[in-house]
Amino acid sequence: MSDVSARKRIWGWFFFDWASQPYHTLLVTFIFGPFFAAVASEFFMNAGQSEDAAKASAQTLWAWNMGLAGLVIGIGAPFLGALADTRGRKRPWIIGFSFMYVIGAAALWFTAPDGSNMYWMLLVFSIGFIGAEYALIFTNSQLPDLGTEEEIGKISGSGFAFGYFGGLLALIVVLVFFAEQGDGVTIVGLAPGLGLLDPEAREGTRAVGPFTAIWFLVFMIPYFRWVHDPLIAKVRGTVGDALGTLKASIGNLKTRRSLLHLLIGSMLYRDALNGIYAFGGIYAFNVLDWTVPQVGIFGIIGAASATLFCYIGGKVDSRIGPKPVVIFAIWVLILLCFVLVNMSRDALFGIPLAEGSNLPDIIMLAAGALIGGMGGILQASSRSLMVRHTDPAVPTESFGLYGLSGRATAFIAPILIGLATTITGSARLGVSPVILLFLLGLILLRWVNPQGDRETWGTAS
Repeated sequence: MSDVSARKRIWGWFFFDWASQPYHTLLVTFIFGPFFAAVASEFFMNAGQSEDAAKASAQTLWAWNMGLAGLVIGIGAPFLGALADTRGRKRPWIIGFSFMYVIGAAALWFTAPDGSNMYWMLLVFSIGFIGAEYALIFTNSQLPDLGTEEEIGKISGSGFAFGYFGGLLALIVVLVFFAEQGDGVTIVGLAPGLGLLDPEAREGTRAVGPFTAIWFLVFMIPYFRWVHDPLIAKVRGTVGDALGTLKASIGNLKTRRSLLHLLIGSMLYRDALNGIYAFGGIYAFNVLDWTVPQVGIFGIIGAASATLFCYIGGKVDSRIGPKPVVIFAIWVLILLCFVLVNMSRDALFGIPLAEGSNLPDIIMLAAGALIGGMGGILQASSRSLMVRHTDPAVPTESFGLYGLSGRATAFIAPILIGLATTITGSARLGVSPVILLFLLGLILLRWVNPQGDRETWGTAS
């Protein structure tokens, strides 16, 4: 590690975001998610449901699956973080969860267009998603060692910007060369896979899974070459040690009020954001009747915006601190969600639109740009704010708690969306619970110290 410069280490750390982002961009939000919604809707219609009911059932199924995956992540995150800290090594964990990522993504190739194996595909999707989220906990815990407090905001924002740019590039490649439209060719008129894939079997769209796995394998090389565990004496921590450390950390939260409010507040607003990401593409598919390639274009706009806004947000974070940046991003996201909940193909805030009006499409594209931008800023500056509350003695455990706050209730937004969709029978109204989650998270931020809580670190031992 001594022969790796600080600059290379930072760039290696950036490459984790670049390598892993396509799971979220391609699979969760813009390509596989809408594709699965189409497959599941077709399956339910063939089972006798009406088109609207089938779309609602597909959205509910996706919601429950994301909720269960989030529950698994939330339960395991703090324990794994504590175990890694007691043993002093992160790299073996990252390798193991990277393996889950690759297997889960690659297996999506086998998704049957008729929906006959959709429950199995949800399972493998969840395996990869859990691997991606667990690996993120360990790489996030390396952030405090990459720079000074004044530099962390810029590093965090630049990392997210770099990752979003990777997701953007991956999305463009998939749309140009793989994902077929209704006429069997890609958005630029090419045969899927340059003629090697069968559009009738949706092989171009299904290839997004193996493509995501290969992308991750290739671009994790700089991370593993330049980012290593610190050269410390080998530690043989036990599971009992990890549980003891975790118990002490949770117990000490009563003396760390700022951290406690940050964890709970971010738990709510990040859950809301993940709900938007998980259902944004499905919303466009169900409410506006967009095709998968149209949703992909929406994704390009969102990812490009996230890249730019994360870079700018990182600079603003370094200048004024992360908390004001987080608050601003949440308010913008609340307003955007309020607009989308009150928009359909035929009306806006109850006001009928002219037949064939493209105003909903324009608003959705603009919303996509702002959701991508504000969502990226929210994640980057929240990570920066967490660094100010992270005891350097136990960084992985601290970010394990942060992972818990982001995932312990990650089932809430999807389940609330599933319940709201079921009760209202509307995919549009189904996403309304995220507004409440954003508001609750915003309220709790009032008690978060923007400078962190260093004075309490000594009490956490």
